[in-house]
Amino acid sequence: MLKTLERALRWSSGLMAAMALFSIMWLTVVDVTGRKFFSHSVPGGLELTEILMVIVIFGALPLVSWRGEHVVFDSLDAFTPDWLRNIQTRIVNLVSAAVFGFLARLMVMRAERFAEYGDTTVHLQLSIAPVAWMMAGFLLLTALVHLLFVFVAAPTPSHHMAPVAGERAAP
Repeated sequence: MLKTLERALRWSSGLMAAMALFSIMWLTVVDVTGRKFFSHSVPGGLELTEILMVIVIFGALPLVSWRGEHVVFDSLDAFTPDWLRNIQTRIVNLVSAAVFGFLARLMVMRAERFAEYGDTTVHLQLSIAPVAWMMAGFLLLTALVHLLFVFVAAPTPSHHMAPVAGERAAP
């Protein structure tokens, strides 16, 4: 079941973030080429880049949480017993789920306000509400990932290095 969930995350949020990053790359190439050789940049290029960056950042959140690739302070792990580290991990995931859920709720409220006021980008007049809804969705998905890890052990990231002689392996 965890493999299926990982595949779903990779093909949804991961693919979306990768496509947005790829789009930023080509938008930048076209924009710089246009400025250098034709003295014209892409109209609304900055707005498009900002929206695509939001997709990259928020789209990667669920996958980063799933893979445990976030920043970790593990200086005391060598002195912490396994049973305590297990409890600590579950508490951290519970707090993370609550925080991401709260942020998702705030973003939903913001998206509703954007939609109500009809807020748009300055140059291209693109609606901002769908971007805020997407952010809320990714935040909620990240909260659900952390909530799952309160009850089910998180998959061990494959990129963790082997311990140095005399050190314990990371969980």
